[in-house]
Amino acid sequence: MLEKFPVYMTSFKQERMIRVYLPENYNNENRRYPVLYMHDGQNVFEDEGAIKGVSLGMKDYLDESGMELIVIAIDQNPEGEERVNEYCPWVNGALSEQILGYASPSGGRGEEYLDFIVEELKPLIDQKYRTLKNHTSMAGISLGRLISTYAACRYPKIFKRVAALSTGFYRNQEEIENLLRNSDLSALEKFYMDFGTKEVGEDEEMNKVFLDLSNRVYEILNGKIANFNYQLIEEAEHAYIFFRKRIPSMLAYLFSDEISKGMAE
Repeated sequence: MLEKFPVYMTSFKQERMIRVYLPENYNNENRRYPVLYMHDGQNVFEDEGAIKGVSLGMKDYLDESGMELIVIAIDQNPEGEERVNEYCPWVNGALSEQILGYASPSGGRGEEYLDFIVEELKPLIDQKYRTLKNHTSMAGISLGRLISTYAACRYPKIFKRVAALSTGFYRNQEEIENLLRNSDLSALEKFYMDFGTKEVGEDEEMNKVFLDLSNRVYEILNGKIANFNYQLIEEAEHAYIFFRKRIPSMLAYLFSDEISKGMAE
């Protein structure tokens, strides 16, 4: 069951559409549920309305699997560089310039975006729905991977389970590595990360570059998080037709011990 409604973002002075997936039995039972926050909300649940017409297909998967999970999907701002601005905590750095071939002034509003989720959206969701307030997770793809990893550092006692799919660290590679090294991540219960071996299609040289960048983050996290799952997805490209295939294993890893529990109110 899907619901959607706009929420005002104070820092950005605009409304943003929020999409909510509720388990099939939500209205028939008096239970509380784990919550997963996701970015690029237009592309999370259904192909209809998805950017480029292909989504993660999570509504059908969750319906068919019977997972008892609330998913909150926050629409991206598709205007200009606004997605980059919101999902990058820092202005794009030197490594980003090398890869892009130009210096980008984009980025730097990721902290405001994340604080919107924590200070405005999450309290609203916890009030409106029967959530397990202390069982909140986050997942993101590409730049959504970057902001989700940043959330693990900024709010590890809130977002205790995090999934970071595909590539996307390069825009803030230097800063996110430094933050990860200096963050206490002991409160994290699970962290999932993956990388497609053909993120850049047939460009083997760039695939190797991006794999190396992903592995640099892996090396940091592998020594700091007890329950850490890193997957190399063979032949997977940087596209939703490939991302959606990883959703079942990602969700199973994050929630296999919780999705059938719920909790009496």
